[in-house]
Amino acid sequence: MDSSAPKSYHYPLSHDLVSPVSHSVIVILGPTASGKSSLGVRLAKKFNGVIISADSRQVYRGMNIGTGKVTKQEMLGVPHYLLDVASPTGQYSVARYVRDVQRVMKRIPATTPIFLVGGTPFYIDAILNPLSFSPVPPNPALRKNLSLVTTAQLVTKLKKIDPQRALTIDTKNSRRVIRAIEVASFKGKVTTPLLPPMNILKIGITLPKKRLYQNIDRRVDFRMKQGMLNEIRKLHAAGLSWKKLDSFGLEYRFLGRHLQAVVNKQEAITQLKSAIHHFAKRQMTWWKRDQDIIWISPHKNPSALVKKFWIRKTPRLSVVSIQSVQ
Repeated sequence: MDSSAPKSYHYPLSHDLVSPVSHSVIVILGPTASGKSSLGVRLAKKFNGVIISADSRQVYRGMNIGTGKVTKQEMLGVPHYLLDVASPTGQYSVARYVRDVQRVMKRIPATTPIFLVGGTPFYIDAILNPLSFSPVPPNPALRKNLSLVTTAQLVTKLKKIDPQRALTIDTKNSRRVIRAIEVASFKGKVTTPLLPPMNILKIGITLPKKRLYQNIDRRVDFRMKQGMLNEIRKLHAAGLSWKKLDSFGLEYRFLGRHLQAVVNKQEAITQLKSAIHHFAKRQMTWWKRDQDIIWISPHKNPSALVKKFWIRKTPRLSVVSIQSVQ
């Protein structure tokens, strides 16, 4: 048997709809500061593809420096989708993200490769494995009850009912922990949004922990020089409360505390770097369970891998076909 032949993994949806594969999706994932965005742009440029962002904070307008949002110049003419699609004053959920991806993919020809690029594991999983995602409706009564307990108690509860989600969630963000408990506790039935059938190649960027942390620290210093504090000041002046900014985590949380005079600037930067280190660890914890990811170093050019996948792709009669080239 040819060991280099693609392996296919089928995940039929509950309604057993059968249709030919219509899109090829190359996923570029990895921990924060690993170089996903630039690699995604280079590959999409080479293969005349488009990019769909899979970042839970880059969907918000005005949050540019703190989220590392790719600039027009950095896009190199490659079409990007799901950047700046929501106001930070509102809520943007994974359910809305799935609907938005569905809408975007309908506009993209099947002959155009799609590069799904980002570091939000929950968003990526919701697209690649529909069975892992259900758009659970809000439960106001449950939310009200959960709002009366401490964040630590919420995390303890989540660990009991969904230990896997508890490993990756921002444990200091009570709103997200409450939502995770709400989803894990749901007993009813929901309709999973139908995404176009796909052939999927998953490429992950990996690098030694020491080097990753150095990249993170240098990037924080660079963003400070870019004016990250001014960006947060503008968001607050535009109507975002400090509590709302805190809910976005990382840069917006720790530098927001400095702007409120809770900690001095250097303390905020030190705390921020440490928090991003932990965030990167949570990202990798999530992805380590996925045996279909092909991990590469930042210096390796995966163009040959993508080309092989692109040439070998074959429409199959299934709703979702996940391919990996080994």
